Amino acid sequence: MALFRIARYEEQENVTNTEEQAQVLLQRLQVQARERQLRKQKQQEAKAKASPTGDKIPGSPKPAHPNPSSPVPPEPKRKAKKRKRGDGSPHRLEKSASETEAESSPRGTGSSRKPKGKKKKKTGKKDPEAAAGSEKQEKEKDPPEASEPSGETSESPHSALVLGVPNKKTLPKVQPFLPKWLAEPSRVQKSVKNDLVPIQDIPGIHPCLQKKLKTNGILSYFPVQAAVIPALLESASHGFLVGKGGYQPSDICVSAPTGSGKTLSFVIPVIQVLLERVVCHIRALVVLPTKELAQQVSKVFNVYADGTGLRVAQITGQKSLAKEQEILVQKTDSGYHSLADIVVATPGRLVDHIDQTPGFSLRQLRFLIIDEADRMIDSMHQSWLPRVVKAVFHGDDAPGSSPLFRRVEPRAITAASTSQPQMPLQKLLFSATLTRNPEKLQELGLYQPRLFSTGLESQESTVQPGIEQDVEGKYAFPAGLSHFYVPCSLNSKPLVILHLMRNLKFSRVLCFTNSREHSHRLFLLVKAFGGIPVAEFSSRFGPGQRKMILKQFEQGKIQLLISTDATARGIDVKGVKLVINYDAPQYIRTYVHRVGRTARAGHTGLAFTLLLKVQEQKFLQMLREARAPELGKHLVRNEHLKSLVPQYEEALAELQKTIRNEWKQKNA
Repeated sequence: MALFRIARYEEQENVTNTEEQAQVLLQRLQVQARERQLRKQKQQEAKAKASPTGDKIPGSPKPAHPNPSSPVPPEPKRKAKKRKRGDGSPHRLEKSASETEAESSPRGTGSSRKPKGKKKKKTGKKDPEAAAGSEKQEKEKDPPEASEPSGETSESPHSALVLGVPNKKTLPKVQPFLPKWLAEPSRVQKSVKNDLVPIQDIPGIHPCLQKKLKTNGILSYFPVQAAVIPALLESASHGFLVGKGGYQPSDICVSAPTGSGKTLSFVIPVIQVLLERVVCHIRALVVLPTKELAQQVSKVFNVYADGTGLRVAQITGQKSLAKEQEILVQKTDSGYHSLADIVVATPGRLVDHIDQTPGFSLRQLRFLIIDEADRMIDSMHQSWLPRVVKAVFHGDDAPGSSPLFRRVEPRAITAASTSQPQMPLQKLLFSATLTRNPEKLQELGLYQPRLFSTGLESQESTVQPGIEQDVEGKYAFPAGLSHFYVPCSLNSKPLVILHLMRNLKFSRVLCFTNSREHSHRLFLLVKAFGGIPVAEFSSRFGPGQRKMILKQFEQGKIQLLISTDATARGIDVKGVKLVINYDAPQYIRTYVHRVGRTARAGHTGLAFTLLLKVQEQKFLQMLREARAPELGKHLVRNEHLKSLVPQYEEALAELQKTIRNEWKQKNA
C-alpha cells in the first residue's frame, strides 16, 4: 500500500491537526466569497456601461463596494455564512462544518482561535491589508476553476459530500425476454363478423360433422376456429396413434376473446380424429374449473358425437363416485374395459377417480384439453396435472403387455428418440386471458408450443410490465361490446341498479358481486322492492339448483340474475344484453370474463360498472395499463332516483327483518 500515492492528498501533507484544517477551509471559503462578489460587481459595471444613459439597471442589486479595485476587507463570519446559504453553492456543508469548529472556540474578528491548553502557532492578529495581501496571493496560486461555484472544489481533500435531491433520470423499462413462440404468435383475425370462413373452405372435415354444423345453424367458422381446426387436424394427419412423420406434435395454445368459438375449435377436430378408433379407451380428457362450464362443454361434445359411436362421460361430482364409476369402466372376466372415449372433468373429481376407480386408465390418452387455462394454472396447487401425466406415462402396465407399447415423456429429438414411435400426448390450452408469463406456462410442461392469438400486434405489445399482467399482453374484448362506468355513492348503488333495470328494460341482465353475501342481500332487496323477476346464483346452492336457475334464466323467466364470479367463466347464456358490475372487479382478468358474458358470437352488448369515487382512479388506471378500450362515463342524476326512494326505503325495512330472521334460524 505504501507504493501507491494519492494525488488528491499531496498538497495537504503538512496539515496535521483538525484546527489547521478548519482554518485552511475557512480562509478558502472567504476567498471564494470575495471572488464571487467581485465578479458580480464587474458584471453590474459592464451592464451599466453598456446602457445608453449610464444609469444602473433597474432591479439589479447594489454593489457591496463602490471601488472594485480597492482591497476588500475581510468580512465577519456570520455575513459569509448568510451569503453562502443564499448563494446555494455546493460548499454549504463545508462551511457549516468549519463553523461548528469555530463555534467551539472563542469569538473573534479574525481567523478562528485554537482551544485552550494548546499552543498557538501564530501570535497576534493580521491587519486587514496584510490579510488581503495574503488572500490575494492564495488567489493567484489557486487555479481559476477553484473559484467557480460549480462544485469543482469537491476535489479538495477536506470537501464534504453534498447532500440533496439527486437528479431523477428516467430509466428505460426492462423488457423481459420471451420465447419465440410467445413473442411471435400466429395472428388470428379478431372480427367475428367480417372474417368468417365458410365451412366448406376447411378441407378434411368429415361430411357427418359438416351436416351437424349446418343442422345447428353454423354455416361459417369464426376466425379462431378457421385457424385452430386445420392445425389440429394436420398434427393427426397420420392417425391418432402416431404423430406426423413419427414426431411428437406441438402443443397448441389459444388466446381469443370470450364468445369467439374456442369450444368448437377443439370439439370438431377431436371428434374428427377419434372417428377412426376401434377399441374404446379414454383418448381425450377435457379439464375445466367449474361444474357449470364442464356441463356446457359436455353438452357440445354430445351434440357432435351423436351417431358416431364415440362415448362422452362427465365427472364433476354432481353424481356420487359410484355412479360415475359405472359410466367410466366395466368389469368383465378378462378385466376392466373403458366405457368412455372422451371425459369431461373438474380437477378434484378427476384426481378422485385416478386414485379410487379400479380400471380407470389414461394410458391411451391422446388429447389433454385445458379450458380456461389461466385459472387452471392458478389451481396447480392441487397437483392435478402431475397426477394426470404420471397416469399417462407411468401407469401400471397391463399383464403381458409388450415394452414396445410403453409410453415415455417427450424429450429432446435425437435419433434414439425417433427410432421408437409412440402415441403422443398433445396438450391444448384455451383461454380469453392466457398468461404470457413463461414461468407459469412452464408448469404445464408444454412441448414446442404454438400460440394462436387475436390480441398481439408486435413483440412490444406483449412485453408491457404491470398489475396483475405479469408479462401479459393486451386482452381482447368482444367487438360488439360497449362498456361504461357509473359514478355513484355507496348508498345509491342499489338505486342505480333499480333505475337501470326500469329504464333499459332488457329481458336478461347479469349482475356480478364480489361475494355471495353481497349477492344474497342484493337479491333480497330487489325481491322486496318488487316488479323485477330476480334470482341469485352462487355457491349457496347445489349443482342441481344452479342448473335449474340457469335454465330459467335462458328461458327468460328470470330477468335479473345476481351472481358471484361463478358464472363469469365460460358460461354461455344466450340473449344476455346487459352486464352490471355491482362490485368493481379487483383484477383485469375478472373484468374481461365478466363483461364477456355479453356481446358473444358477434352480437352487441352493454356493460356497466358502478364505481365509488375512491375506486375510479385505480379501476380506470388498471384498464389503461391493460390497454382495454376506453370506458365511457354514464351519469345517473339524483332527480331520476328520487321517485324510487319511498319504495326503496320500504324494501330496506323488509330486508332488515328478513336478515334478522335468517340469522335467528341459523343460530337456532
